Amino acid sequence: MQLSDVNLLSRDIFAERIPHEWFKHLRDNAPIYHHPEPDGPGFWVFSLHEDVSVLNRDWEKLSSDQARGGVVGLEEPTPEQRATQEQMNAGGKMMLTMDPPEHTRYRKLVNRGFTPKVIRSLEDHLRESSGRIIDRAMAANDGQVDFVTDIAAELPLEAIAEFLGVPYDDRHKLFDWSNRMIGSEDPEYAISDEAVNHARFEMYIYANQLGADRRENPRDDIVSKLIHGEVDGEKLSEQDFDLFFLLLAVAGNETTRNVLSHGLAAFLENPQAYHDIVDDPSLIEATAIDEVLRFGTPVMYFRRNATQDFEYKGHQISEGDKVALYYISANYDEKVFADPLAFDIHRDPNAHVAFGGGGPHHCLGAHLARMEMKVLFEELVARVPNIEKLGEPVRLRSNFINGIKHLPIRLEPSQRPVSTR
Repeated sequence: MQLSDVNLLSRDIFAERIPHEWFKHLRDNAPIYHHPEPDGPGFWVFSLHEDVSVLNRDWEKLSSDQARGGVVGLEEPTPEQRATQEQMNAGGKMMLTMDPPEHTRYRKLVNRGFTPKVIRSLEDHLRESSGRIIDRAMAANDGQVDFVTDIAAELPLEAIAEFLGVPYDDRHKLFDWSNRMIGSEDPEYAISDEAVNHARFEMYIYANQLGADRRENPRDDIVSKLIHGEVDGEKLSEQDFDLFFLLLAVAGNETTRNVLSHGLAAFLENPQAYHDIVDDPSLIEATAIDEVLRFGTPVMYFRRNATQDFEYKGHQISEGDKVALYYISANYDEKVFADPLAFDIHRDPNAHVAFGGGGPHHCLGAHLARMEMKVLFEELVARVPNIEKLGEPVRLRSNFINGIKHLPIRLEPSQRPVSTR
């Protein structure tokens, strides 16, 4: 293999599989690599666990600010895309694309809603929801379901709807808007840039209506905290609130849905691992969740943007350079994980960076995602000791989100072995 074979801009490759051989070649031969870009200056790729962990924390040299390029998208935007982005963000800021100290102040508005104590208080509710979702799936069509849409998508939608105060019957609006915005490069969801923007505007309108209600009728939910909270003595602008809502709604269901789907897909390919958690459900929280997160890393990279010239391990990074931190590669780094391509639910320790590897942008919803994974898999093994795979996972066409769109299965409350036909 040559470095010229590596093309991390190819969406089609990622629709087929994660090209682990590319990332291994980079880790072995060019762990700091300046990737070419058609019609653009290219971008730096960091593929080692050590480098990704260090640089993820260095917000002073590597900015997430949207004004410098943001965290998503490695190619240079077209003039039309740039104009649209500026229009969508006019007068508002998204926490994901801020740097400290501004990022820190905005994060404080919602941090209290995502503490371990708050998440633990939701366990019974999430467990009841998980059981209801699984039971409903088992009763439908002789247990033949699409795990992604019928099970994995449902619990995160219910959880984030609960957090945001979105009525239960409106939760699928969040699913639809998320798919249209995140999956717009996939043929199944393919829509024009105009339609993507329309999905955002629909979500903004919905957020404004919800926000107006909470101004008059505050509740114990994140929306009320955002509407009535202050940053440096000032309340969020309407656009700030809209962007906050979009971030929490999309990130809150998209990533957890995908990691749950990757988890079940891995269990189906490794039936003994599923039998292990059926026999000993304590393994789910003890070690299996972290292995699912490592193995199915839902966000493959985040972009950063150099704020100054600096040298790193003999490589000269220039101000304005684009930098991509590849969590999907770091989580398969042989220097940290023995036999990384193996799905090993007993792996311990497990220093994965699926939540970003620390620093100011460590995933806000990490505790919620863990709890959702814990209760859904615990309720699944309690009800369904055997699951039959009816088809291969269908991957999302994206070089950013490690997504699964469909995973056909049959839920079998019997004692037949798990099938991986």
